[in-house]
Amino acid sequence: MTKNSKEALKKRADARFKQEERALDGRKAMTEYEAQVLAIREKTAHLKVLRLAKEAQAQNEQPPSKTNVRRLKTRGNR
Repeated sequence: MTKNSKEALKKRADARFKQEERALDGRKAMTEYEAQVLAIREKTAHLKVLRLAKEAQAQNEQPPSKTNVRRLKTRGNR
């Protein structure tokens, strides 16, 4: 083999290695993205359950009754 053919083989091998490495990085990134999406959906569902429970509790409670407040009578200002 000549020096040029060895260099060409090495370049092809390096290019293939880099291509496989990028593909692996892409798969890892997609897995992380999907895990984040799943976590966000679970958190959103949990918060929705809490909100609905709070709203149901608020509907079941009676509003506080209004109290009559009388003003104090002051002397001399009439």
